Amino acid sequence: MQFHLNGFQSGDPLKCKVVTEQSSRKNRCDVIIIGSGPAGLILATQLSAHKEITTRIFEQNFNPLQIGQADGIACRSLEMFEAIGIADEILRESYWVNETCFWKPNEKTGRICRVDRIQDVEDDLSEFPHVILSQARVHDLLLEKMSYGPKPISPEYASQFLHFEMTGEKDYPISAHFLKLEGQKEEVIRTKFLVGCDGARSKVRHSIGQKLSGQSTLQLWGVMDVLAVTDFPDIRLKCAIQTADAGSLLIIPREGGYLVRLYVELGKLASGERGSKRDVTKEMLKKKVKEIFAPYSFECLQIPWFSVYEVGQRLCDHFDNARGNSLANDFPNIFITGDACHTHSPKAGQGMNVSMADSFNLGWKLAAVLKRQSSGQILKTYTEERQTVAKELIDFDRDMAKLFSSKNFRQKGKNQFQTYFQKFGRYTAGVETCYGKSILVLSDEHQSLAVGWKIGMRFHSAPVVRLADAKRVQLGHICEADGRWRIFAFAEKNDCGQDMGVISKLVKFLYNESKSPIQKYTAKGDDCDATIDFRVVFQQRHNELDISKLPSHLLPKKGRFGLIDYEKIFCSDHKTGPDIFDARGIDRNSGALIIVRPDQYVAAMMPLTDWTGVCKFFDGFMIEQT
Repeated sequence: MQFHLNGFQSGDPLKCKVVTEQSSRKNRCDVIIIGSGPAGLILATQLSAHKEITTRIFEQNFNPLQIGQADGIACRSLEMFEAIGIADEILRESYWVNETCFWKPNEKTGRICRVDRIQDVEDDLSEFPHVILSQARVHDLLLEKMSYGPKPISPEYASQFLHFEMTGEKDYPISAHFLKLEGQKEEVIRTKFLVGCDGARSKVRHSIGQKLSGQSTLQLWGVMDVLAVTDFPDIRLKCAIQTADAGSLLIIPREGGYLVRLYVELGKLASGERGSKRDVTKEMLKKKVKEIFAPYSFECLQIPWFSVYEVGQRLCDHFDNARGNSLANDFPNIFITGDACHTHSPKAGQGMNVSMADSFNLGWKLAAVLKRQSSGQILKTYTEERQTVAKELIDFDRDMAKLFSSKNFRQKGKNQFQTYFQKFGRYTAGVETCYGKSILVLSDEHQSLAVGWKIGMRFHSAPVVRLADAKRVQLGHICEADGRWRIFAFAEKNDCGQDMGVISKLVKFLYNESKSPIQKYTAKGDDCDATIDFRVVFQQRHNELDISKLPSHLLPKKGRFGLIDYEKIFCSDHKTGPDIFDARGIDRNSGALIIVRPDQYVAAMMPLTDWTGVCKFFDGFMIEQT
C-alpha cells in the first residue's frame, strides 16, 4: 500500500478524501446507476475511484439493506474485494467454509449418517477462501468505500425509476425520469450512460426490449437464518443432507459463531402453481428441519429472517441496447447487470457473485471510455463476455439443483453429488470464467510461455518478494481496481537487469520510444504509470540483485515532489516454494510478458522481445493522448 505521494497526510490513508470539483449542472451526469444491490454498489465503487467521472445511483427503497438474502462470497469475489480494498474486513468478520460434509440415510437403519467430508476449495485455487457474510454487511463496506473515493458517491434513496428517453443529443443522449417518493416530485436527468442494476423485475431490461427466458423446475424451497440448539455434530460445517423420504437440507453456517442458514426442500409444485400460494410459515419450516435432522435434536430459538423460493434459471439474450436501436456512436450506452439479465437458484451461491462480476467487467470499460482513454468499441465486449459466462453458470446451476433434489439419487445412495461438487468446485469458486478472443483478449499463440495463466482467465496470484524491502507479497494484489492496465515482465533465467539485457532493452523501449503504449497513451503531466503500470519479476533471490544497477525507469520519480517508487521490482520467493515461475509454469529460459486488464483478466501473452505485438494490441482500442 502506497500513500504520502503528494505530501504527508495523517490518519487513515484509505479515508483521505480527495477534494474534487463539483459539477455545476445537477441535471447532467456521466453515468446513472439504477439499483443499489451488489451489482450497483460494485459499479459505483469502481467509478468513485475516478475524479473525472460524475455518477449518480438511485434506489427505490427508503434505506440501505438491513438483512441480506445472499450470503456466500466466492474466492473470485474476494479477489475483486481485495482490488477494491475491502477484503481484510470481510475476511475478519466472515465464516470461512473450509470443509463440506455429505450426509445420507444408512442402508440398514435409514437414519442419516455422514458419508463424506471434503476440502471445500482445492489447494492453490486462490489465495482466498470461500466465505459467508451477510449481504447487508457487504453493502455497508461498499457504501463506506465509495463515500470517500476521489469522486465520492452516495445512493439517492426513495427514488423510483420511471422511464428513459433517447434525446438525440451527442453529449447526453439519455434522459432518465425519476419519481422522488418522499415529495412525489419528478426529476429528469440527462446522462451519457445508464446501467440497470434493478433486479429480476428490471424496468431497464423491459425498456430496452429484453426479457428473461427460462423455466422453473417446479421445486419449492424454504430458507431461514436460525439460532438453534442441536446435537447434530456438523452444525458448524457446510453440509448437504439427503434423507430417504423427508427431503433434503443444505446447512450454511453464518458469521458470528452461532447463526446458521438452512435451505429446506419443500417438495414439488404443480404445473402453474406458485410457491407464494402455499402460505409457508416459520413453524412449517422448523417442523420440516426436525424431520430431516432426526434422530438428532433441533430446537430453534430465533429466526431473524426466512423466505420461500422456486428454483429457476433465466437468462437474457443481450445485456445492453445494441440490438434494435439506432445508436449514433455505434456502441451501446444502456446496460443491465446481475439479476436484471440472469437469475440463479440460491444453493449454488452464484447469484450475488456473478452479479458483482458483471459490474466489475463493465466498470473499468465505462471509465476508460469516459476518460477518453479507450474507444467506445470496448463496450461491445460486455455482452459478448458476460452473457456467455452467465449461460455456462446457469447450465451448471440447473444440473446441481436437479441432482440435489433427485429422489432416485437419494434412494440409490450413489456418490454423484460429491463427485459433481468436486468437479465443478471451480465454478462455485468463480475462477473458471474464460473470456474469448476479442479486441481485449488475444489468441493463445504464446500460451506455452506461462501455462499456468490461461489467456482470457483471471490473473491467478502467487507470492513474490519485493526487492526494495524484502517483503513477501501477493503479485496479484498489485492489480487494484483503479482502471489501469498492467504489464508484467518475467525475466529470463540469466537476466538480472544488466545493461543490454532483455529486460533493460524492454524498459528503454517502453519509456523512451514514441510508439510505445506507455508513451502514446499516458496523458501529458500524468505519472508514467497512470494508464499502464509496468512491473518486473526476476528469477534471482532478492539478496542477489543490486537495486542500484537496475534500469532507472524501474525506480520512477512520481508525484509533485518527484518521489521514487520502489515497488516496481520483484524477485522469486525461494523460501516457501514453489516460486512463481514453477507455480505458474513460466518458461525459465525465455521468460514471458503478460498483459493484464484492469479487471484482472489475462489479455495477452507474448515473448519479452515482441515489442511490435505489445504496440499492436494497445493500438487496437486505445486513444492516443496528444
